[in-house]
Amino acid sequence: MPGDKAISHRYAIIAALADGETQLTNYAPGGDCHSTLACLRGLGVDVTERAGRIIVQGRGLGRLGSPAAPLDAVNSGTTMRFLAGVLAAHPFVSRLTGDASLSRRPMRRVIEPLEAMGARIESLDGRPPLTVHGAALRGITYRTPVPSAQVKSAVILAGLHASGSTTVVEPAQTRDHTEHALRAFGATVTVGPQGITVAGGQRLTGRPLAIPGDFSSAAFWMVAAAALPGSRVELDEVGLNPTRTALVDVLRRFGARVTVAETSADAGEPRGTIVVEGDRTGTLDIAPGEVPGLIDELPAIAALAAHGGEVCVRGAEELRVKESDRIAALVAGFRSLGIAADERRDGFVVGGRASASGAASDNPADARGDHRMAMAFAIAALAGRAPARIAGAEAVAVSYPSFFETLGQLVA
Repeated sequence: MPGDKAISHRYAIIAALADGETQLTNYAPGGDCHSTLACLRGLGVDVTERAGRIIVQGRGLGRLGSPAAPLDAVNSGTTMRFLAGVLAAHPFVSRLTGDASLSRRPMRRVIEPLEAMGARIESLDGRPPLTVHGAALRGITYRTPVPSAQVKSAVILAGLHASGSTTVVEPAQTRDHTEHALRAFGATVTVGPQGITVAGGQRLTGRPLAIPGDFSSAAFWMVAAAALPGSRVELDEVGLNPTRTALVDVLRRFGARVTVAETSADAGEPRGTIVVEGDRTGTLDIAPGEVPGLIDELPAIAALAAHGGEVCVRGAEELRVKESDRIAALVAGFRSLGIAADERRDGFVVGGRASASGAASDNPADARGDHRMAMAFAIAALAGRAPARIAGAEAVAVSYPSFFETLGQLVA
């Protein structure tokens, strides 16, 4: 599997804030993570690639350079939100821009806590581009209104530069890669019932780190194997962080046989082998409380229903503010594939099999520029008895450039 996208973003940014050199192995190959590297270069960070490794020469906490031009996050909301947190503490003005899709995504959720810490951020009614006026920050206690690892991380990264301590309290646990990453670079992070707390001014030290395979990308192969009885797929060196692996139990509920074996752990991030075997198809009801732990995997889960059974997802309004409105895009795309699908305000219901005609060339399933839509439609289309057409399938380059090559190998 390609390197984990979420961990790659975090390691690169924290490495830039550390003292000394960091070498990253298996850095995610997609466009989003390379947008992060491009923005770091724009901030004066020396980033090179050598012998398959990304080499980051850290500048030290609070020592990034003033950018000579706007920092283009392209399609990466993670890049924009994380860097907003970092740049809020630097004594210069910086501008964060993105493509048309990113420019529609909500940023007020990071603007508000960062301004409460002392920065000033200009936006277009809470959306990009963002103009960040950095300042001396003060630590705060912030309760995130919705579960969001990106918001939590932006505030923690700002808190690392602030006076005093900063605490983030979440309504539900989100992925904890930032906490593990900061510890890997030498910071102290306290996690308890009262939230996640980091003290400002801690020194970070660069180090070599290996990035595990991306679980959210692996999810599409796991779903494909689970949905097609008689199939089997084995995935090696996949990240097994417990905040990311809720899909394993979901597939077991659906009727698949899933085994997981941890083989190693580095920097608090376990990894190992996952084997999924398709056995029988069933029905799934994803409740609101499950959504934070499955948010990136929900498009893949929806594809299960193309192969029999039914998938109902509730409490997933957050899907509407991703790279696309993923609820609307999923339902429209699945209908183009001949799959019964209904849109709900906070989710969707998908059930039935793909039609014999698949998606006609004059009515393709439209990925709407969203990498996870393109991959979900491809897995769903495996149920069809005729070829299916996916418009905008090149969007997979954002996270998994070799997706269709790998798919061709698996179904050969």
